This record gives sequence, structure tokens and C-alpha cells, in this order.
Amino acid sequence: MNARTIVVLEGDQTGQELLEAAVRVLQPDVLGLELELPRFDLSLEHRRETGNQVVHEAAHSIASHGLGLKAATITPEGRGDVGSPNRILREDIGGKVIVRTGRRIPGVLPVGGVHSPISVVRMAVGDAYGAKEWREGDGDHEVAFRTERIERSVCRAVAEFAFRQAERMGAKVFGGPKYTVSPVYEGMLKEEMDAAAQRHVDVPYEPQLIDATFALLISSSGAPMVIPALNRDGDILSDLVLPLFGSIAGSESLLVAFSDEGVDRPTALMAEAAHGTAPALQGKDVANPMAMILAAAALLAHTEDEQCQEAGRAIREATLEAVAEGIRTADLGGHHGTTSFTDEVIRRTRTKLEVWASL
Repeated sequence: MNARTIVVLEGDQTGQELLEAAVRVLQPDVLGLELELPRFDLSLEHRRETGNQVVHEAAHSIASHGLGLKAATITPEGRGDVGSPNRILREDIGGKVIVRTGRRIPGVLPVGGVHSPISVVRMAVGDAYGAKEWREGDGDHEVAFRTERIERSVCRAVAEFAFRQAERMGAKVFGGPKYTVSPVYEGMLKEEMDAAAQRHVDVPYEPQLIDATFALLISSSGAPMVIPALNRDGDILSDLVLPLFGSIAGSESLLVAFSDEGVDRPTALMAEAAHGTAPALQGKDVANPMAMILAAAALLAHTEDEQCQEAGRAIREATLEAVAEGIRTADLGGHHGTTSFTDEVIRRTRTKLEVWASL
């Protein structure tokens, strides 16, 4: 993994505007680092022009360099169109795990008793996504079919990463698939969760069926949790967990690829914001760049380069401190725009790094 090269995947509408804000924070005059930022245009127009070839090229670049920062993109609804680039990226990069963490944002009121971070660790490939579908028969006798598959190696990666994430967070591993109804298919993930629990005996482990997981989240005690999940279950869970914190603005999404040897060291990371393209906000300089900036910080923080780790920490602290001191966009109850919020994060990041360098 080359910590000094971040492959930048351009997107659509407000997604592209927020990406540019995050890239501003990564400049040498801010971080004191010379980062290579090769770019690929993943806008809907260019994906159509290239028949998704640009997506494959971008994935190859991330797999080669190790780090990618992706803007939100449009997924067209029509059959036979280019579809979402995310599936192609995940498969080509070799991604096995997607991690989305909900966390408290200073000054933003969470829902219910949610206080501590909750990470959803889900499969990045397989399950309901990419399944073969077909129909047979006519009229009332028409039947729809779908074939789904999951792989032992992906189940193992999800389970092991979940326990390692829980160790880092001081959290418990909670939840799981509906293994009682589907002991062969969904039970494979449960088997790997149980095996990971034996390897990480100091991590609290509370397996629950997926329906009970949803119900218990609403009445949780506020303790930090990591929830391993199948691909679609985790997708839905993320859409519940992140808004529990009052806003998804503080939540980045990480795609993690591993070698066949295990999950000790990721081979590639791709980070993005957990939100979409927000077309209604395009061109108004009002959208919140916080999640994209935190995505960039997460990439740097996950490298083994100490200077990059320090830069990632500085960006993250600067972002959260700015919000805590009232520098907020309209969605968080403030009056700052995309540009002015980013300016403040840049100013604070520079100051932090200068102070730390003098110590």
C-alpha cells in the first residue's frame, strides 16, 4: 500500500463538489505532504461513454496503489444502463468488507439512548447483490427466482474484522444473521463469528438474529457496538444506524480488501461519504463536506506511514472541533457553506500540524 498516492474517483452533482472540498484538505500546503492524486472521471456521462471501462481502470489503479477516495455517483434506474460503479469497484479491487460507523457529532442530538459509536461491518460482495434472477410462467402462475451466494473467505473476513474493530473501539460484537431460519446459507457467517469469538476471548460477544438486532438497537444502552452482517442486511442496517446519531454527516464508508493470507493488513482501502449526490444542493455552496473530509482522514489514518497517520488525525480532530465550536453547515443548524467550512478545517489542520511539529 502506497500511503503517498490516493486515487481520486470523481462523481456526480454535489458528490463532486464535496470531493473537491476534501481534496483541498489534502494539498501539500495544508499537510506538509506531497501526495500523488491521480484522477478518474466516474461521472454518469463518462461511464456511459466508456461502457464502464473507466470504472475498471479506476479499480485497477486503487488495487495497484492501495488507497482510493470516491465521490458519490448517480446510479441510473433503466435496465441495460451502466448501473452502479460500486459493484464493479468492489469486485475488481478485491473488497471483502464494508465498514460504516455512526458516531456522535458535537452539538447534534442523537435518537434515544445512542451515545457511543456503532460500526456495521458487512460483506462487500455476494449475497443479494449480483445474484442471478429470472422468471418462469405467466399470469398468476408466474414465479420469480434468484440465486444468491456467499463465500467462506468473505464470511471469515467480516467476522475477523468485526472483532478487531471491536478491540479498537472497546466495543462488543453484537447481532448477526438469521441463522435459525437459514442454517446452511446464513449459518456460514454465524460459524465464522463463533470461530472469531474463540480467537478474541477478551471481546464481549452477544450474537442476535437480525430481526432482534433491529429491535434491540432502538432500546440499546448506549454502549459501543460492532455488528457483523450479510451484504444486504448490512446495507439496511447502515441506513438505520447512521441516522440514529442525528445526522449521517459524520459517517464515512470504507471498503477494505485483503490478501488471501488474512485480515492482518489490508491490501487496499477505498473511502467515501455515506450519503448520495444531493442534486437539490448542487451549485449552491451549502452542502456539508464533513463526511468526505473524514473519509480522506480515514484513509491516511489507516496507513502505516506515521506522517500520514498524523495528518489524518489532525484533519479528523480539526473537523470535529470546528463543529463543536459552532462552525456548521445548515443541515447541522449553522450558517456556514461548503467553502467556508472547508476553509476552517484547513486552518485548524495547519495549526495542529505546526504545533505538533514544534513539540
